[in-house]
Amino acid sequence: MSSPELKKNRPSLSLRIPQPKSRPGDTPDFSNLIIPDAGAAPRPDIAAHPREMMNLAWSLIRVLDSKGRAVGPWDPRLNPETLRRALNHMLLVRAFDDRMYRAQRQGKTSFYMKCTGEEAIAVAQAYALDRNDMCFPSYRQQGLLIARGYPLVDMMNQIYSNAQDPVKGRQLPIMYSTKEYGFFSISGNLGTQFPQAVGWAMASAYKGDDRIAAGWIGDGTTAEGDFHYACNFASVYRAPVILNVVNNQWAISSFQGIAGGEESTFAARGIG
Repeated sequence: MSSPELKKNRPSLSLRIPQPKSRPGDTPDFSNLIIPDAGAAPRPDIAAHPREMMNLAWSLIRVLDSKGRAVGPWDPRLNPETLRRALNHMLLVRAFDDRMYRAQRQGKTSFYMKCTGEEAIAVAQAYALDRNDMCFPSYRQQGLLIARGYPLVDMMNQIYSNAQDPVKGRQLPIMYSTKEYGFFSISGNLGTQFPQAVGWAMASAYKGDDRIAAGWIGDGTTAEGDFHYACNFASVYRAPVILNVVNNQWAISSFQGIAGGEESTFAARGIG
C-alpha cells in the first residue's frame, strides 16, 4: 500500500476531451493533411488478398488532378455520355434538395435534410453498382434513388406526407423505402444500416444469388457498436458487402474527433 507521502508525488490525472479546430461557419484548416499526387495510389487486382491493399486504408486515393482530370490506375475511363448523365443526376439532386429545403423552411413539410457537397457519393455508386444490388443508405443518399430513376413526384409525396405518400405516412418525410429500386428503408438511427447490409449480403451469398449489398453511415456513427458488429461479421463470413463511411467532419453536432477521427482514418478502423 502506498504511503501518504508517495501519493503526494503522483501527478493528477486529466481527461482528454477532443476539441474541433474549427466550427461550422469558420474557415477550416486542412494543412495537417498529407495530400498525395493524383494517380499515385496503386490499384490492386480485384482478386488480390486483403493484405495487399491494407496500406490504402491509411492514405487518400486521389484520382482527379488540380485541373479536374482523372489520372492514374484508378481512372475509370468513362465515356463522355456517361459523365454527362452522371453530372446531370448530381445537378438534379442539388436542385431537388434546394427546392425541398425551401419548402421545409416555409412550413410546407416538417423535416428535410440536404446532401450538399455529397451528391457524387450516391450518384457515382449508383452507376457502379448493379441495378439489382441492395442499398442501405443514410438520409443523405437520395442521389441513389434519383440516379436509378425513382420518380421525383413519389419522393415529394412522401416529403409532404400527402394522400399519395408511397409509404402511407409510416415513415419520416425523407426516409424513403422502395424494394423495387433496391433502396432499403432509411433509419434515423444510422448505425443499424451496417449490420442489416451485412446480414442481407450474407443471405444473398447463402442462397447462391449474385446480388451484393452496400451500406452508408457517417463518421460519427463509427463510434457506435453497430459499426464494429458489422465489420466483424463481414470479415468472418466474407459477406459480399460494401461498407461506406462518409466523413463530412461533423456528426450533427459533434465533430469527427469524438468518433476517433483525429487518431486514424475511418477506413483503417475497418481493418481492426
